[in-house]
Amino acid sequence: MSDSKSAESNLLSVDFEIFGHVQGLYYTEKEGLQLGLVGWVKNTYSGTVVGQVQGPADKVEEMKFWLSKQGSPSSRITRAVFSNERSIDKVEVSGFKTRF
Repeated sequence: MSDSKSAESNLLSVDFEIFGHVQGLYYTEKEGLQLGLVGWVKNTYSGTVVGQVQGPADKVEEMKFWLSKQGSPSSRITRAVFSNERSIDKVEVSGFKTRF
């Protein structure tokens, strides 16, 4: 696939909200760091998890899959919503952090 090299160098930013029985922000942070992504994650008062991830497009896609299908060991994900996906020239945050 000739586009694979350019896809790796393209940076993406995407916001997410995960619904279901979702806990374990530590696991989301850990997965993001293992993939070499930056971003943040936090619990909401309504019981969802929201956040943002940024990094190479292929790694962001891996994280989207993990967020929607796997999640933390005790998660039961019913729905994942991704929004504001956009190309970026450089990452806008540093590290991967849990927000309170």
